[in-house]
Amino acid sequence: MSNEILSFLTNFALLKLGLSHVSRTLVCDVVNYQQTKVYSTDFQQTKVCCTIKIHHQNNVIMKKIFVFLLIFGVKPSLFAQNVAQLGKNPVKEVIAAMTPEEKVNFVIGLGMIIPGMPQMSASPVVGQTMDKIAGAAGTTFAIPRLGIPSIVVADGPAGLRIQPTREDDKTKTYYCTAFPVATLLASSWDVNLVERIGAAMGNEVKEYGVDIILGPGMNIHRNALGGRNFEYYSEDPLMAGAMASAMVKGIQSNGVGTSIKHFAVNNHETNRNQINVKVSERALREIYLKGFENTIKNAKPWTVMSSYNKINGTYASQNKGLLGSVLRDDWKYKGFVMTDWFGGDDAVAQMKAGNDLLMPGTGKQKEDLAAALKAGTLNEQVLDENIARILNIILKTPSFKGYKFTNKPDLKKHAEVARAIAAEGMILLKNEKNALPLKKGASLAVLGKASYELISGGTGSGDVNEAYTVSLPEGLTKAGFNINTTLKDTYEKYVKEERGKQAPPIMWFLGKAPIDEKILTSEEITLATAAETAIITIGRNSGEFSDRNKAVDFDISAKEIELLKTISSNFHQKGKKVVVILNIGGQIDVASWSEYADAILLAWEPGQEAGNAIADVLSGKVNPSGKLATTFPVRNEDEASTKGFPGTVLEAADPNDPMAFMKGSKAEITYEDGIFVGYRYYNTFGVKPAYEFGYGLSYTNFAYSNLKLNKSNFDGSITASITVTNKGKTAGKEVVQLYVSAANGTLQKPESELRGFAKTKILKANEAQTLTFTLKSADLSSFDSEKSAWIVDAGTYTVKIGASSRDIRKSATFKVGKTLTLDKVSKVLAPEMPIAELKK
Repeated sequence: MSNEILSFLTNFALLKLGLSHVSRTLVCDVVNYQQTKVYSTDFQQTKVCCTIKIHHQNNVIMKKIFVFLLIFGVKPSLFAQNVAQLGKNPVKEVIAAMTPEEKVNFVIGLGMIIPGMPQMSASPVVGQTMDKIAGAAGTTFAIPRLGIPSIVVADGPAGLRIQPTREDDKTKTYYCTAFPVATLLASSWDVNLVERIGAAMGNEVKEYGVDIILGPGMNIHRNALGGRNFEYYSEDPLMAGAMASAMVKGIQSNGVGTSIKHFAVNNHETNRNQINVKVSERALREIYLKGFENTIKNAKPWTVMSSYNKINGTYASQNKGLLGSVLRDDWKYKGFVMTDWFGGDDAVAQMKAGNDLLMPGTGKQKEDLAAALKAGTLNEQVLDENIARILNIILKTPSFKGYKFTNKPDLKKHAEVARAIAAEGMILLKNEKNALPLKKGASLAVLGKASYELISGGTGSGDVNEAYTVSLPEGLTKAGFNINTTLKDTYEKYVKEERGKQAPPIMWFLGKAPIDEKILTSEEITLATAAETAIITIGRNSGEFSDRNKAVDFDISAKEIELLKTISSNFHQKGKKVVVILNIGGQIDVASWSEYADAILLAWEPGQEAGNAIADVLSGKVNPSGKLATTFPVRNEDEASTKGFPGTVLEAADPNDPMAFMKGSKAEITYEDGIFVGYRYYNTFGVKPAYEFGYGLSYTNFAYSNLKLNKSNFDGSITASITVTNKGKTAGKEVVQLYVSAANGTLQKPESELRGFAKTKILKANEAQTLTFTLKSADLSSFDSEKSAWIVDAGTYTVKIGASSRDIRKSATFKVGKTLTLDKVSKVLAPEMPIAELKK
């Protein structure tokens, strides 16, 4: 339809409607478009849109004109001839067809409503996310006339987080599977099983109508008190990258996306929104970014989530060096970046840095971007590049492809998967005189308040709304053990009464406050001692917004010690055994009380099948094969990162600000431990941990033999092989770990670093398996900040293969003839002032 005809029809409409007094400049212009207002609609789902230039501001008049034109048979499609469509036209043409207002809207999410926080429903937050999928974390802006749908993103790392019930459909439930937490998954050292978990999780994402799940989390366990360590895999970047890659591959095999997070150095929750992390470029590259790099290159996650914190003075979401030079130039990343929710403080800077999508979206961000675009302080080309990256991912989504989700994932099958890997990731820390496995049908005294409220997973966005969590008594009973029901009833009553005294959490994401351990009466002690074995559970939980408290979360309480000592004394006097189960998300003190236990099983937070999975290991149905992917210190003070953790407050938060609990205080922290994180510190500086990285026992034992290197001089790669034999009577699996001690060079190096791992198949008694590992140049390299390059020093390297970072069974050496300089990278992350780091 020509411009002249549209003008005629519009003015004819004005006359018929009695609006001839309106300025004659109120005409349609579809040829030379210069926006003042845009009116759009989606008639009969034809996905075409009326666009009209208006010089008059009377919205009521315009609506009347639309009605009139429809009455007279003017089809809406005639208003937008030859408009580009996503999927049919190149992305560049689709962007060119967007109005400036649409471009601004597109890079800002549609807002968020947080239950219990009415102030979050209004300005500055725009809209809400529950219109499409109840309980989702966010949605994006749709432009129907260009064929661009809204996509849905939802938490979280241990399973999809959506609302289980809906106001508009009270006849159904929408539960998701609570899978084991990341600390347990990493403890399996089995990437195939983790990928299997990812595939199950991704199926739920797809069948519940979500396009991208906000996970996996993969920050480094820098300190035992990190509040979200349960969401992250390890203290080691190789392990973190391997596990995250497997999870991403599994989830994305369903045709849905992931968002690896939090990029980067979000290793503490305290004051996370404003804290400035001062860290050396080498520590960043070798420890805190390496896992992300490996996952980007190996698994190609659809999106990356930038972290809240500042890095050497600049917010991660506003850091062009991090998001541009490192992520896109050095690593060649092709997906898009979204902020963590309400992250950063400058929307324009975020766009310029390459943070493509601002989540969940606020009115102020929209105003700031529109003003900057109009003033010319934000180049429209920058916005176009951000939009292009988002559109290229939207093209892959179920929402774009019109997938008809069922709301019926196979939760029963997924629960079986969760149970299997939960048992695979549990770690046998101690087993004196074969206290485990338990005798079939044994009578058990199940003690400790944590035995009666097992923790399936952490709090906050890492929580999952599952249908159930199998209790420990239920799991043990199903496995054929005899539980003292009188003690069970006593504990269940105690827990119920103590919980009844508490006020509910202020917000759903804060979780329950812990209750004190129950002190047993003399009658209850006598009753317990009648059983063949005592089972005591110690529980800890944590989550978003705060780090763990040493006295409450790491240390063992006086009442817990009293329970352990009393039960140990009474049971040992009768020649009976005491088994302790650790139902925890992160490290705790084990050194001060381990003498009271005959066996210790680290069950972590094992998901909704918790009780069944624990019973599988205690009974011997599953031979434990998990090993630590994070070091357990004797004391929290033994960690190199403890100094200054979790940061120093520079300016306290405003107590009158209703958002103060989210914003926190202005603070800073210096990573003086540098590259010496976890076992790199303990092994290099001779500090003995309670249980070292890589440690874990089995119901059998394994011998290592016949270590061979395929060459003695390195020429770009070298292969090591080792034979592992089951020397016991029980079939089981062994995790084999390869560490490398580097040659002495210009840079100080850790005593050794994990450079490969593999898990054997189930080996029967006397059965052997030979495993091979290949080392490349990158596996031998260290980052030289002065040269902005990865360097392999000339000299002698030692390959160490063993059952843990300290239990090395075999070693061999090879030589690198000359120093190698690998690809140089962008020098953009160095702090303004050098960091005073640990020296050997």
